[in-house]
Amino acid sequence: MMAESIMSKAATMEIPINSNGDTGTLAEDDSLEQAAQGQWRVDEKDLQQVMVSGPNLNETSIVSGGYGGPAGGIIPTSSIKGPAIRFNPEYLEGRRGAASAPGGRSMHHSTSNSALAAEEVSRGVAVEKLDSVKKWGINTYKCTKQMFSEKFGKGSRTVDLELEAQIEVLKETKIKYESVLRLATALTNHFHNMVQTQQALGDTFADLSQKSPELQDEFGYNAETQKLLCKNGESLLGAINFFVSSINTLVNKTMEDTLLTIKLYENARLEFDAYRTDVEELSQGPRDAVTVVRIEMATQEYQVHRDKFERLRSDVTIKLKFLEENKVKVMHKQLLLFHNAISAYFAGNQQQLEQTLIQFNVKLKPPGSDKPSWLEEQ
Repeated sequence: MMAESIMSKAATMEIPINSNGDTGTLAEDDSLEQAAQGQWRVDEKDLQQVMVSGPNLNETSIVSGGYGGPAGGIIPTSSIKGPAIRFNPEYLEGRRGAASAPGGRSMHHSTSNSALAAEEVSRGVAVEKLDSVKKWGINTYKCTKQMFSEKFGKGSRTVDLELEAQIEVLKETKIKYESVLRLATALTNHFHNMVQTQQALGDTFADLSQKSPELQDEFGYNAETQKLLCKNGESLLGAINFFVSSINTLVNKTMEDTLLTIKLYENARLEFDAYRTDVEELSQGPRDAVTVVRIEMATQEYQVHRDKFERLRSDVTIKLKFLEENKVKVMHKQLLLFHNAISAYFAGNQQQLEQTLIQFNVKLKPPGSDKPSWLEEQ
């Protein structure tokens, strides 16, 4: 608009020429130059205002008319309604961040997907634990109810008379064998002390025979006797230790394993009777839609516990059979070893004692093997 105003004025000017053919200096030239400079300053200020705060359409004008038209052709835009235009620096920063990180959006999506997957997994684990606790609570309640019913004589229990008798015999046998094991262990400890005493006594006799010339023969005889008794005592001690070790394995491993299976069988029997009683009680009640569904679910649970009960009962029967066979075989060998070793020792038959150890494959420990090594003591 400034340029058009200047051009319109320039078009109507008269350019005088002096006598030398040069253009003269006119007063209007200075006024035109000053007006142009002033207009440029105003436009520059408006441009800075637009760059800082954005254009304001309410303060602009629209020119209607042609080149060099009158001032009446200027229409103020304050009467025009439209959306305001503002400069948003936050949007610009967001665009710059997106441009500097082209993979940011995909990384955000992948992170959110991973978080959702982890949340789903943790939720599934929590639900599974809750279901497990719920089932355990229901099962514990039913079994406790059944146990008290049996104790007070109000409930019925499943009984296998033959199997129950075998279980009772096993429990009594274990108690007696534990007594044998305890007494044999005590005998071993006492006999070990006696052998150590005989060895010390023999060493003392041997030392006195060297220092007492007048009693050298007497001390020498006793020293040899004690050494012989100590040697035979170590052989008998090896046989007794072998006997104790075999009894310990039979009682605390073989029998204990069978009793553990019996305990699982008894728990399964209690669960089986609890769910059996539950099905019987539901079957005696009214038959509506809800009750029928509950009966079906209880029957399924009853069948599961019935299968478990029968499987464990079969396992107990088999283990009791093999335990009895193993017990007879082990005890036959160990009792024969114990008898022959004790008889040979107290009869003073060293050859028979050694033959007994060879017969039952008893290996004696070398003297001092029970003592800890120097490295272990440190």
